[in-house]
Amino acid sequence: MPDFLDAQMRGWLILLVDDEPDSLEVAARWLKLAGASVLTANDGKLGLEVAMTQRPDLILTDLSMPVMDGWEMQQALKHNPMTACIPVIALTAHALPNIRDQVLSAGFAAHIAKPFEPRKFISEVLQIVQGAGHDSQS
Repeated sequence: MPDFLDAQMRGWLILLVDDEPDSLEVAARWLKLAGASVLTANDGKLGLEVAMTQRPDLILTDLSMPVMDGWEMQQALKHNPMTACIPVIALTAHALPNIRDQVLSAGFAAHIAKPFEPRKFISEVLQIVQGAGHDSQS
Protein backbone atom coordinates (compact mmCIF):
# COMPACT_ATOMS: atom_id res chain seq x y z
CA MET A 1 0.00 0.00 0.00
CA PRO A 2 1.38 3.45 -0.83
CA ASP A 3 2.73 5.18 2.29
CA PHE A 4 0.59 8.29 1.77
CA LEU A 5 -2.56 6.31 2.53
CA ASP A 6 -1.61 5.12 6.00
CA ALA A 7 -5.25 4.27 6.91
CA GLN A 8 -5.70 7.92 7.90
CA MET A 9 -9.46 7.77 7.28
CA ARG A 10 -10.12 4.71 9.45
CA GLY A 11 -13.52 5.00 11.09
CA TRP A 12 -14.88 7.46 8.51
CA LEU A 13 -18.05 6.85 6.53
CA ILE A 14 -17.84 8.66 3.19
CA LEU A 15 -20.60 8.98 0.61
CA LEU A 16 -19.36 9.21 -2.97
CA VAL A 17 -21.90 10.41 -5.58
CA ASP A 18 -21.01 10.27 -9.28
CA ASP A 19 -22.81 9.08 -12.42
CA GLU A 20 -19.54 8.09 -14.12
CA PRO A 21 -18.80 4.45 -13.09
CA ASP A 22 -15.04 4.73 -13.63
CA SER A 23 -14.73 7.86 -11.49
CA LEU A 24 -16.88 6.28 -8.80
CA GLU A 25 -14.80 3.10 -8.76
CA VAL A 26 -11.41 4.84 -8.72
CA ALA A 27 -12.33 7.32 -5.97
CA ALA A 28 -13.99 4.60 -3.87
CA ARG A 29 -10.91 2.38 -4.19
CA TRP A 30 -8.53 5.12 -2.99
CA LEU A 31 -10.80 6.14 -0.11
CA LYS A 32 -11.10 2.51 1.03
CA LEU A 33 -7.32 2.07 0.84
CA ALA A 34 -7.06 5.12 3.09
CA GLY A 35 -9.25 3.32 5.63
CA ALA A 36 -12.69 4.82 4.97
CA SER A 37 -15.94 2.95 4.64
CA VAL A 38 -17.49 4.11 1.37
CA LEU A 39 -21.11 4.34 0.28
CA THR A 40 -21.87 5.14 -3.36
CA ALA A 41 -24.74 6.59 -5.36
CA ASN A 42 -24.98 7.33 -9.08
CA ASP A 43 -27.14 10.48 -8.90
CA GLY A 44 -27.93 13.26 -6.48
CA LYS A 45 -31.42 12.01 -5.61
CA LEU A 46 -30.10 8.64 -4.51
CA GLY A 47 -27.16 10.38 -2.82
CA LEU A 48 -29.57 12.53 -0.83
CA GLU A 49 -31.53 9.45 0.26
CA VAL A 50 -28.34 7.68 1.36
CA ALA A 51 -27.15 10.78 3.22
CA MET A 52 -30.47 11.00 5.09
CA THR A 53 -30.44 7.37 6.18
CA GLN A 54 -26.71 6.74 6.73
CA ARG A 55 -25.50 10.18 7.93
CA PRO A 56 -21.95 9.97 6.48
CA ASP A 57 -19.06 11.97 7.90
CA LEU A 58 -18.24 13.43 4.49
CA ILE A 59 -19.83 13.58 1.03
CA LEU A 60 -17.98 13.86 -2.27
CA THR A 61 -20.21 14.58 -5.24
CA ASP A 62 -19.92 15.22 -8.93
CA LEU A 63 -21.67 18.41 -10.01
CA SER A 64 -23.10 17.30 -13.37
CA MET A 65 -25.40 14.28 -13.03
CA PRO A 66 -28.81 13.23 -14.29
CA VAL A 67 -31.93 13.13 -12.08
CA MET A 68 -30.48 15.56 -9.48
CA ASP A 69 -27.13 17.26 -9.93
CA GLY A 70 -24.57 17.99 -7.22
CA TRP A 71 -25.64 21.62 -6.92
CA GLU A 72 -29.25 20.63 -6.14
CA MET A 73 -28.16 17.87 -3.78
CA GLN A 74 -25.89 20.29 -1.89
CA GLN A 75 -28.75 22.77 -1.42
CA ALA A 76 -31.11 20.04 -0.18
CA LEU A 77 -28.46 18.81 2.29
CA LYS A 78 -27.81 22.31 3.63
CA HIS A 79 -31.53 23.01 4.11
CA ASN A 80 -32.08 19.87 6.19
CA PRO A 81 -31.04 20.07 9.87
CA MET A 82 -30.12 16.35 9.83
CA THR A 83 -27.53 16.80 7.07
CA ALA A 84 -26.61 20.49 7.16
CA CYS A 85 -23.38 19.96 9.08
CA ILE A 86 -21.97 17.25 6.76
CA PRO A 87 -19.06 18.67 4.73
CA VAL A 88 -19.60 18.25 0.98
CA ILE A 89 -16.75 18.32 -1.53
CA ALA A 90 -17.52 19.01 -5.19
CA LEU A 91 -15.83 16.73 -7.72
CA THR A 92 -15.89 18.09 -11.22
CA ALA A 93 -14.18 17.91 -14.56
CA HIS A 94 -15.39 21.43 -15.39
CA ALA A 95 -12.46 23.63 -16.33
CA LEU A 96 -14.30 26.93 -16.00
CA PRO A 97 -12.04 29.62 -14.53
CA ASN A 98 -14.45 30.59 -11.76
CA ILE A 99 -15.83 27.13 -10.87
CA ARG A 100 -13.95 27.03 -7.55
CA ASP A 101 -15.48 30.35 -6.47
CA GLN A 102 -18.96 29.20 -7.55
CA VAL A 103 -18.55 25.95 -5.62
CA LEU A 104 -17.43 27.68 -2.42
CA SER A 105 -20.17 30.31 -2.74
CA ALA A 106 -22.74 27.52 -2.99
CA GLY A 107 -21.62 26.18 0.39
CA PHE A 108 -19.39 23.29 -0.63
CA ALA A 109 -16.45 22.70 1.72
CA ALA A 110 -14.01 22.36 -1.18
CA HIS A 111 -13.56 21.60 -4.86
CA ILE A 112 -11.45 18.78 -6.33
CA ALA A 113 -10.87 18.71 -10.08
CA LYS A 114 -11.14 15.48 -12.06
CA PRO A 115 -9.30 13.56 -13.18
CA PHE A 116 -7.46 13.42 -9.90
CA GLU A 117 -4.07 12.08 -8.98
CA PRO A 118 -4.42 9.67 -6.01
CA ARG A 119 -1.90 11.32 -3.65
CA LYS A 120 -3.39 14.80 -4.18
CA PHE A 121 -6.96 13.47 -3.97
CA ILE A 122 -6.37 11.75 -0.61
CA SER A 123 -4.44 14.76 0.72
CA GLU A 124 -7.25 17.17 -0.19
CA VAL A 125 -9.92 14.92 1.31
CA LEU A 126 -7.87 14.56 4.51
CA GLN A 127 -7.59 18.33 4.83
CA ILE A 128 -11.39 18.58 4.81
CA VAL A 129 -11.79 15.65 7.22
CA GLN A 130 -9.30 17.19 9.65
CA GLY A 131 -10.74 20.68 9.11
CA ALA A 132 -14.16 19.40 10.14
CA GLY A 133 -12.72 18.85 13.61
CA HIS A 134 -13.03 15.07 13.57
CA ASP A 135 -10.35 12.73 14.82
CA SER A 136 -9.57 10.29 12.02
CA GLN A 137 -7.14 8.34 14.20
CA SER A 138 -9.79 6.39 16.12
